[in-house]
Amino acid sequence: MNDEENSPDQGETTPDDTVPAPSARPRRRGLRTVGLLAVAAVVGLVGGTAVGYGIQAGRAPVPLPALNQPGLAYPAKPLPKDREPEPLSAAEDRGAKTQGDLRKLLLPRPASARADEDQPDGWQSFADYVDGFTRPEAALETQLDLGIRRIATRAWRTGEHKSVEIDLVQYRPTSAQGAREHVMQQQRIAIGESGAGTLGTAVKGSSEGRYFVYPVRREAGYLDAYEARAFIQRGDIAITILMYDTHEIAESEIRSLAERQLGRL
Repeated sequence: MNDEENSPDQGETTPDDTVPAPSARPRRRGLRTVGLLAVAAVVGLVGGTAVGYGIQAGRAPVPLPALNQPGLAYPAKPLPKDREPEPLSAAEDRGAKTQGDLRKLLLPRPASARADEDQPDGWQSFADYVDGFTRPEAALETQLDLGIRRIATRAWRTGEHKSVEIDLVQYRPTSAQGAREHVMQQQRIAIGESGAGTLGTAVKGSSEGRYFVYPVRREAGYLDAYEARAFIQRGDIAITILMYDTHEIAESEIRSLAERQLGRL
């Protein structure tokens, strides 16, 4: 049954004739009023447009400005030789730094540390790099998709069980997001792993770099295991820092390493 069939205009009444039956009429009347206003607005618009065209047709044509406007050139005049800006030095030009020998940008091994014979030091092959992942074949495919270019590594040991590894993973310029995607992926893994219990701490001087200090892992028959990680992006380079020890790792230690390594790029 439609609204018109319920309308009092067709003779039907409610049990109480003083109370009109429910209908959509007030809403429809409102719509009709809006429709009349809209028609009036359209008529006014059409009329105004016609008058505007009539006035414009009676005016003399105005020439368009020339397309060639040399006054917009920047700078308007060449700078004098003595005022031209100096080119960036190699220390200031990050691109120049990272296109050279990537190994020179790695933090030096501490004087009290010894080389880690179980880890490469210098250039690292793709095969060795992905072998450290849980699924090496999938990791290699992912890295190739991200545009991995080369890896420079520094690793050392101090004390009886403490080990540190720093990887600088550079991606090709054609894959501008490669380094960022790799860092974001590693951070997500670090956050999601059991025992992390933290979103990490921001690394000073980076936009999205973070470091993580894990709680101790204990297992019967094994020494206590402590771990800290850092993942940072700087341009086309992803920085990874891994620390392992059988004693607690101070947060200040992983933070210092992360900030100093970032400062070399």
